[in-house]
Amino acid sequence: MTSDTMTKEESMQLRRAPMDLPPTPPDSDQSSDAAEKPDSDPDYDLPPPTRPPTEVLEVDKKTPDGWLPRDSRLIRLTGVHPFNVEAPLSDLYNEGFLTSPELFYVRNHGPVPKVESDALDWEFTIEGMVEQPLKLTLRDLLEHHEQKTYPITLVCAGNRRKEQNVVRKTKGFSWGAAGVSTALFTGVSMGDVLRYAKPKRGARYVCMEGADKLPNGYYGTSVKLNWVLDPNRGMMLAHGMNGEPLRPDHGYPLRAVIPGQIGGRSVKWLKRIIVTAEPSDNWYHLWDNRVLPTMVSPEESANNENWWKDERYAIYDLSTNSATAYPAHDEKISLSPDTTPEETYTVRGYAYGGGGRRITRVEVSLDRGRTWRLANIDYAEDRYREAGPQQFYGGTLDMEWRESCFCWCFWNLGIPMSELERSDDIFVRAMDESMNVQPRDMYWSVLGMMNNPWFRVVIHHETNDGQKSLRFEHPTQPALIPGGWMERVKKELANGYWGERLGSDETAGQPVEEEKQVAMTKEGLKNTITIHDLRKHDKEDAPWFVVNGEVYDGTPFLKEHPGGAQSIISAAALDSTDEFMAIHSETAKAMMPEYHIGSLDDEGKAALASGEASQADSDATPSPTFLDSRAWKKAILQSKTTVSWDTRIFTFKLERDDQTLGLPTGQHLMIRLRDPVTREAIIRSYTPISETSQRGTMDVLVKIYFDTPQRKGGKMSLAMDSLPLGHFVDFKGPIGKFKYLGNGQCLVNQLERQVKRFLMICGGSGITPIYQVFRAVMQDKGDPTQCVVLDGNRLLEDILCKTNLDGFARDNAEKCKLLYTLTQAPEDWAGLRGRIAAPLLKEHCERASFGAGDAMVLICGPEPLEKSVHEALLEIGWRDEDMLFF
Repeated sequence: MTSDTMTKEESMQLRRAPMDLPPTPPDSDQSSDAAEKPDSDPDYDLPPPTRPPTEVLEVDKKTPDGWLPRDSRLIRLTGVHPFNVEAPLSDLYNEGFLTSPELFYVRNHGPVPKVESDALDWEFTIEGMVEQPLKLTLRDLLEHHEQKTYPITLVCAGNRRKEQNVVRKTKGFSWGAAGVSTALFTGVSMGDVLRYAKPKRGARYVCMEGADKLPNGYYGTSVKLNWVLDPNRGMMLAHGMNGEPLRPDHGYPLRAVIPGQIGGRSVKWLKRIIVTAEPSDNWYHLWDNRVLPTMVSPEESANNENWWKDERYAIYDLSTNSATAYPAHDEKISLSPDTTPEETYTVRGYAYGGGGRRITRVEVSLDRGRTWRLANIDYAEDRYREAGPQQFYGGTLDMEWRESCFCWCFWNLGIPMSELERSDDIFVRAMDESMNVQPRDMYWSVLGMMNNPWFRVVIHHETNDGQKSLRFEHPTQPALIPGGWMERVKKELANGYWGERLGSDETAGQPVEEEKQVAMTKEGLKNTITIHDLRKHDKEDAPWFVVNGEVYDGTPFLKEHPGGAQSIISAAALDSTDEFMAIHSETAKAMMPEYHIGSLDDEGKAALASGEASQADSDATPSPTFLDSRAWKKAILQSKTTVSWDTRIFTFKLERDDQTLGLPTGQHLMIRLRDPVTREAIIRSYTPISETSQRGTMDVLVKIYFDTPQRKGGKMSLAMDSLPLGHFVDFKGPIGKFKYLGNGQCLVNQLERQVKRFLMICGGSGITPIYQVFRAVMQDKGDPTQCVVLDGNRLLEDILCKTNLDGFARDNAEKCKLLYTLTQAPEDWAGLRGRIAAPLLKEHCERASFGAGDAMVLICGPEPLEKSVHEALLEIGWRDEDMLFF
């Protein structure tokens, strides 16, 4: 049976669960006065209830999007900023066929452009190979072109990428299965507008560019001109979404909507349309939204740009895909002894096709694909076709002539409880009208896009206090959220079969390939290096070091290393595997073949291992200073002091009471803990706040990043917060490219520099390295160096070290200016207000105001702050060589 035989009420009941959302308030701007709505209950779906967010979330307030309210239920996939999110899968499905703007997935590459003027004056151009170039406004589109309203599903090409990342890390972040949403889009036909510009003979592509300024230019891409001109393709210039103007995250005030293709083609904040003979040469068209051949590794793709320039690998039409929403991840069903054979559980989910192709069947298997059964399909899009032409939400709804399908469908299947009780998993796959069927196996690629193997939900049979139950487990959870059967069994995932080994006769006994790693060695290099050769290169001018038994020459990278030359020099002639693997990214690892010079022989490996043991024995005779840049040293956690709800001071006892730390002013140290389960090293850099002359102990100020529903917390800070008193912790250092020697004399990458004035900019816990230098200048009454400190925080209680900072400023008024700025200041706050951004920096930190002498900027804070500060300082006269980022 298919859903074509179901009543409207039956299909609605199967597609929707009860909503928790409150009704739309009377003054909501969900639709404008001009947006026509049906007078009575129609046979097609209307948008779900919506409540536009009115409050800016705390996590956004310190980002460039700090002006933009958002829904707190959304799961952030790339940290706080930029904003890339999906809804919890159950919440998305429960909204029904149409998705509210609040829960519609978002893919942003950078800050959201802020529209300061009247949206009707938003301009865009049509240029390139056209006889009549045009400059149009949104007002022109509304007044001179027919408005149309269509339901359209948009899908990120990365939907379900987390599954690929578990098998082998791709270059993309971890989307779950909710990178898909559907809305009623209102706008004009892109083809109708282009016809006014009259494309020239030979034109084949339509390139589009948005207003979002990014590190590699404005976001842009292209589609084929004949697609744009084909009304069956339904390509739009949209300004409305579910009967209201687009929200900022969704492209306000104008965007392209390209049905049936990946979301990356639907350019938001549209500013330019360029008709060309060739595909777009925009950076984001070339280096994003591609499925490279599966044998192309991350390092190969980085070294050979021809892979990216081959248009055969560009993605346009979506691939056939499906997923299960219910049973939800970790959902439990209790099994009663009184369960009758008639009792069923309705398995439900979504499916979609690409290029306008209709999903014609969805199949469910309870025996790992040996047999299948047809699910019911509810194609809500059909009910809009059957409604006939009418005015709807500000545009003409007229779909009965078009057979292309641009929306997802919902599927369901009632399964007897007795069968679920006998099964270990539920598989689902979909097929479209051209017989494209989801594959069993994953096609891994370097960007992790278009992932669409069978969707498998595992069934766990559990008994608790005599009560039997079934617990369901999805493949993964999005972002860094733990959970999913793939994570649990990832060591059993074979490269030849991208799923859990099924244990059948065909797979039993077959070796499982190890997960591929980024190659860090030079192909074909057979050079063997002895321990004697290695130890000849423990000098500052020619440091060799070892990672995973391979030897690397760090000399060519001494000047460019982001952590300063000392980071490499300290590793000379030592095994640096722990530090390197814990700290460095896949990109850094892919650079290593360039510096690879050979393999350490077995005698050398044994010597390094025994050398580490002898170093541990030597700890019985401590040196006058605690830190050693070439060996890990142990200190004991003596006390924890709570500074605020998320900040602690950890006091560590050194080896003996008369010992100083040995950390030069301006440098930092590494802390190493080990994951209690995997024993992998967790290593992070910190700057203690204790005096350099303090003996016997050191104090480290740490901000704790707790787990939230949106993201996993900080590995190191959570591990430190859970340490019991008396626990040993490893330390190593000093490291860093900056030292303050006193009286304005500095060393930057071992080069001397005399400074008369410091501008010190910090945010949150970024105060710690700034505080170290500031304190050294203020405590030395003979040091004439001037300091301006700009410290940004959210709340008054978030200002760290404030008492000491105020004391130094009060006692050294002649050479110190201390500025605090808060984004959520109390009413009686006398300091500055707002984020550390261009306006505030221009008022207080222009280069000219620091005189003609040598001045230097020290900056420490979250990455978005450092990036925005860097750009703003360049605009007000500072040079790159005058800025140092801690």
